[in-house]
Amino acid sequence: MAKVAPSEDAIDRYDPAAIEPRWAGEWERVDLYHASEDSPKPKYYCLDMFPYPSGDLHMGHLEAFTGGDVIARYKWMRGFNVLHPIGWDAFGLPAENAAIARGIHPKEWTYANIEQQARSFKRIGMSFDWSRNFNTCDPDFYRWTQWLFLKFHEAGMAYRRSVAVNWCPHDKTVLANEQVVNGRCERCGTAVTKRNFPSWFLRESDYAQRLLDGLDELPGWSDHIKTIQRNWIGRSEGADVVFTIDGRDESIEVFTTRPDTLWGATFMVLAPEHPLAHALVHGTPREAAFAEYLERVKARTEIDRLALGKRKEGLDTGARAMNPVNGEHIPIWVADYVLFEYGTGAIMAVPAHDERDGEFARQEGLPIREVIRPTEGAVDVQSEPYVGDGLMVNSGPFDGTPTPDGIPTVIDWLEEQRLGKRSVRYRLRDWNISRQRYWGCPIPMILCDKDGEVPVPMDELPVLLPDLEDYSPTDSGQSPLAKKTDWVNVTCPACGGPARRETDTFDTFVDSSWYFFRYGGPTAEAWADREKVEYWMPADHYTGGITHATGHLIYSRFFTKVLHDVGLISFDEPYPELLNQGMVIMGGSAMSKSRGNLVTPGEIVGQYGADCARVTMLFAGPFEADVDWADVSPQGTYRWLSRVWRIVLEHTGRGGEPAGSSDLRRATHRAIDGVTHDLDRFRFNTAIAKLMTLTNEIADARDASDADLGEAVGALVRMLNPMAPFISQELWLRLGLEGYVQGADWPVADPALIKVDHVTMVVQVSGKVRDKIDVPADIGEAQMKERALASERVRAHIDGREVVKTVIVPPKLVNLVVR
Repeated sequence: MAKVAPSEDAIDRYDPAAIEPRWAGEWERVDLYHASEDSPKPKYYCLDMFPYPSGDLHMGHLEAFTGGDVIARYKWMRGFNVLHPIGWDAFGLPAENAAIARGIHPKEWTYANIEQQARSFKRIGMSFDWSRNFNTCDPDFYRWTQWLFLKFHEAGMAYRRSVAVNWCPHDKTVLANEQVVNGRCERCGTAVTKRNFPSWFLRESDYAQRLLDGLDELPGWSDHIKTIQRNWIGRSEGADVVFTIDGRDESIEVFTTRPDTLWGATFMVLAPEHPLAHALVHGTPREAAFAEYLERVKARTEIDRLALGKRKEGLDTGARAMNPVNGEHIPIWVADYVLFEYGTGAIMAVPAHDERDGEFARQEGLPIREVIRPTEGAVDVQSEPYVGDGLMVNSGPFDGTPTPDGIPTVIDWLEEQRLGKRSVRYRLRDWNISRQRYWGCPIPMILCDKDGEVPVPMDELPVLLPDLEDYSPTDSGQSPLAKKTDWVNVTCPACGGPARRETDTFDTFVDSSWYFFRYGGPTAEAWADREKVEYWMPADHYTGGITHATGHLIYSRFFTKVLHDVGLISFDEPYPELLNQGMVIMGGSAMSKSRGNLVTPGEIVGQYGADCARVTMLFAGPFEADVDWADVSPQGTYRWLSRVWRIVLEHTGRGGEPAGSSDLRRATHRAIDGVTHDLDRFRFNTAIAKLMTLTNEIADARDASDADLGEAVGALVRMLNPMAPFISQELWLRLGLEGYVQGADWPVADPALIKVDHVTMVVQVSGKVRDKIDVPADIGEAQMKERALASERVRAHIDGREVVKTVIVPPKLVNLVVR
């Protein structure tokens, strides 16, 4: 490091506006955070979910990226070779919608915001390696997104088909299942409808079981988020059962997790979109009524169709099917509460033991037959379905069989009788990656009337996104790119005849499913440098929001497994450790201009400085919990940092070799031990609390030696660095220390100095605290009981009663149970 003079401000004044921009510029000038694969240190890849450039940084960015930055800086000081990169998730709806609202081109809007966010990141002290920065809308990046898609296609993992898809009328685009929340678009909240479109899919469902199994290999993920993914993937075990249709060659296959209720199936239901539904009414007097009914159903959202308590609309096809377990011929209906996308799109209806089936049966006057009876009491299934455990009844050879324990036996019988087979199904569906919007990566496929879907030759990549003046989405569902005929009309690579480009663009989650590989091995010659990727990946740590649990965090795991299977990488999980931050709200509500409760990082930094903004956010509570900015105090943080400034500068020039076990030395080493323990577990708020305690200890240590004070303030500055890097660097220099504090070793606690000689032993009498006694930390159980019984306060509450039990938790608790 070149000799840098400290800031020229008065020694007793903490002025972040003078300190912080100066150090941000210095760190950028020397490329302080540049990562290299040549280091002898163990690697540590600290990854943050990269941001959308739909505006400047907001408070959620401040929280998430500060958390990741603390981890990166801490690991650096602990002796790791750290990669902490940044880039932008620059394609997609957020940027395009923001640009449309402002009447400017998405490209102009996106790049302007990237520049602004980059300035803001530098201003708040992010330790990014800027040499690896990229934007997903750069042709140098999306060339390789297209290349990877072609590798998927080559492996049979990508296909195109026309299907009823989720359609957002507001954003005028198709949505993946993961982007529909409670029947509404996750971005704009508009009710989602169904429309038929030819779309591109990735075979994500083929990886359902591996995605489930892989969760057991992720020890650094919370149980909560793993449960969310398990539920979303949705493994169900049961049986496939075939119902033959009277007078027809077709049959209906249903999957049921409750084959023990087969004897209670009194009708069947097809989803209105099921191809067989139209076939059954074709040429019958019911055909016209069905066509009108189908149009009404298409206009309804999934949430409306599945809602309990709402009237369901159905139509009797007039056809009958045979229940294979009892030979009964039962009616086949179509009804809106069955969805074509789930299971087989057909169900056996058991109205006595399913709420939706029961509602529909009572509505239409269909028979209800009890086949599961509670072991105690009785339930009138004609008025209310019974969904609990019990004994099978009216079930032929299985009458009296307890259930659900009897389900495996029923499946064995179905297989023996060749009426059904054991089966596993998943809720997870293939990923629809087509979007009918302009601002996205073009899908590198050509559509030819003769040869069908033909890949763009890899040596012709990237297929560049053309500039359009009119990029507004269309009500028809056709991409705006279709308007640019000179771009659309091409020659087929296979036959040389006329053809047209695919005009849909990729879902932006395709970009974010592989971006972290590019950080590890950026190169112009390939999707990534394999050797460098294998050095850095899997990422050691990932920070990001839990809202991505069923989207990006599944997509990226799926992508990684496919890349492994096609031989591009040697591992199949991208990041074994995941930390989810909470949301930042204001007064119990989300921040927004319309509510008048919007606070921005720029405002906080401008008033109090970046270090104060960072520490305030981290100190607000556990990182995973929501932060209500109305309850935090940047003023209090600023006062503490100002106090740290004064106390450290009061002790410049202190030196010597610390020795002995003074109170200050013990306090310093306990702080080192505690802060280290907390940062290892991402408990940023309690780590800061311990630094505040150490600050007080230094201030109160009037009789401490120069050596002990020098040790204390040096440790304080080093431990403060991950959370507040600007003030730490300035104080480091003012203490006369060389280089950058970021390059200093993390302090190490002396075990002899953190050992506690005495503790407070709590004494309870029948669970109530009656005394607190100072005892040696190594006190034995017999001595603990003796000291407890010797206490006058304790004896007063025993009051001659017999001690029938003594519970001892050495060395802190004695509970005397009396009677």
